[in-house]
Amino acid sequence: MKKYIGRGLDKAIYYHDYKELVSRLISEGKSTGPNQSEELLNYSILNDKRMKRLDKTIQLSEEIISKVQALKEPQTWLVLTEGWCGDAAQTIPVINKIANENPKINFKIILRDEHLELMDEFLTNGGRSIPKLLALDTANNVINSWGPRPTVATKMASDYKAINGGLDAKFKKDLQIWYNKDKGKSVQEDFIEFLK
Repeated sequence: MKKYIGRGLDKAIYYHDYKELVSRLISEGKSTGPNQSEELLNYSILNDKRMKRLDKTIQLSEEIISKVQALKEPQTWLVLTEGWCGDAAQTIPVINKIANENPKINFKIILRDEHLELMDEFLTNGGRSIPKLLALDTANNVINSWGPRPTVATKMASDYKAINGGLDAKFKKDLQIWYNKDKGKSVQEDFIEFLK
């Protein structure tokens, strides 16, 4: 697994560069990843707007700021994602803002579909669900992981699947409405636990 982490870190980019990549691909009529479709492009366009909005509006709680600033050891937070992922667009801006509160955190992003070997080490219920954040120590050992959704949203998805057999367009729409109302609070609550 360490060789996959090493390869990922060699290709990793900063949040700002990731947003620029997503925007540039949109201007070319593309999404990230090898599969291209109008649907993925439309998701990418929506997500580009979501990230820009969240970058301006996310407010961190005093509790998460205190918790992250207390982190003493350097860490790299490596996120596997894709530009078309709705969960990523709603959570990565919050995680980036949390990471920015402590210079000991090096926050980097890689594209899942370029790093499937690493993704396959961190499946969620057998699936390549994203975003997936890996917290690495200075020797690139995984000391914690998070994702693909805040705990509350994960329960919502699980409950919906149990009743309906899967996640459909209605659930995805309802989830985005929930994210908009939540305003990043659930991600912050998860990270208060994540940073223990």
